[in-house]
Amino acid sequence: MRKIAVRNFRVVLRTSLGFAGLGVGSSVAGSGVVALLLVLQGLPSDVGEHGWVLGMTAALIVAASLLAGTAWTAWLQRRTAIWFVLGRPPSESEAKRALRLPVDMAVVSGTLWLIGTVILTSLAGALGSADDAVGMATVIGLGGLTTVGLTYLAAEWVARPVMTIALGVLPPRGSLPVTVLTRLVVTWALASGVPFVGVLLVATPPDLGSGNPTASLVLLSVLGLAVGAIGTALLARAVAAPLHRLRVALDEIARGDTSVAVDVDDSSEIGLLQTSVNQLAAGLREQARMRDLFGRHVGADVARHALEYGASLSGDVREVTALFVDVVDSTALAYRTPPEELVGKLNRLFAAVVSAVGARGGLVNKFQGDAALCIFGAPTRLADAPTAALAAARAIRDAVREAGELDLGIGVSSGPVFAGQLGSSSRLEYTVIGDAVNEAARLTELAKAVPSRILVSDAVVSAALPSEAAHWAKHGELELRGRQEATPTWTAIQDS
Repeated sequence: MRKIAVRNFRVVLRTSLGFAGLGVGSSVAGSGVVALLLVLQGLPSDVGEHGWVLGMTAALIVAASLLAGTAWTAWLQRRTAIWFVLGRPPSESEAKRALRLPVDMAVVSGTLWLIGTVILTSLAGALGSADDAVGMATVIGLGGLTTVGLTYLAAEWVARPVMTIALGVLPPRGSLPVTVLTRLVVTWALASGVPFVGVLLVATPPDLGSGNPTASLVLLSVLGLAVGAIGTALLARAVAAPLHRLRVALDEIARGDTSVAVDVDDSSEIGLLQTSVNQLAAGLREQARMRDLFGRHVGADVARHALEYGASLSGDVREVTALFVDVVDSTALAYRTPPEELVGKLNRLFAAVVSAVGARGGLVNKFQGDAALCIFGAPTRLADAPTAALAAARAIRDAVREAGELDLGIGVSSGPVFAGQLGSSSRLEYTVIGDAVNEAARLTELAKAVPSRILVSDAVVSAALPSEAAHWAKHGELELRGRQEATPTWTAIQDS
């Protein structure tokens, strides 16, 4: 916390010094250029023997403006500095004040220049003539407009660290206090508008002063080039740099990186774009999280099927192989085993089931207490579902025996089933319904008494590859509950 406070204090100090330097530098530079232009136009000498009064008054106004501007700026920053140094988020009112800093700086500069313009114009009119007053007002007014514009653009750059935090509390929305158009207009005024107006006033009647206009025109041209370059650089930093960061962020999102977060450090349309990009990344992260959770609950294949076909009561008839797993004597096991321990054993069993089935392209369709129904061939079609199911059954049996925690029975059957969404428009479940599923469940009940703990129907082994069929032997014909005819069955060959 102490390190954060120290770091924030340094940022506030740097920002405060930046504002102070900006205010002093812009005022001194603007006053110097105005004074030089007045001298070149001969306005002080046109006033007569009292020209020194005008010069002394101008110097006093500049000095007083520097002191007043510094104090005014410090007063505007006082509340912003407090929450920033303490490292706490600002309130909405504090955030609004922080976002107004560039505008407030421009208001400070404009007010001081306006006061100076009024005083010096009135004094020039009193000591000289109305033409002298007009010339004085025009030159100082153009200098003031240039200084205010530069102050505003530069203040946005200096205040960016504070504005970034303030925008986190009060993001740009609705009616924007600042727009890109505003910046473009200010930059145009600095680069061409004000200098060209000055050139027109100097080069066309009535003449402003008795001096040679050539030097003034050269000065205005150089001033336009210099101020235009500075204004364009500030505009590029305020517009082009954030847009570049946004483009990089969008490229990363397009490549699948949804952890992207762009600093919202602008209160104009660019800030809206930055907020939108962050919302886009957050939305994609939430979609990925929901897809992951959805896939964990219903299986990745079912999740893809649902996303592809939507929430509809639809499906089709598929030739699938069903594998059913059930724990032996689960009622007695639940009676003598603490719930936490039983859940741990079941989770380890289901982990083996998911691993064996998933590795062979199958789907664990549902967990039913201490049993599991697995499907091979839906929703993803498999080239050889029977072979995959038989290999998975042996893998599950071996894994459970190695763990030595539970005993189980496994039944496998093949046949046509309905595979698709079942339920209502408000609650859907992907499932399979058909005789093959029922047969697998009946075989599982009988498999619990078979040494290999696996029973499969004749259709499964007959359709499997010879390499897999070699692991199976005929078990005999069994009468399954609910059936009138005997069912030929196979069982896994016991490893020696």
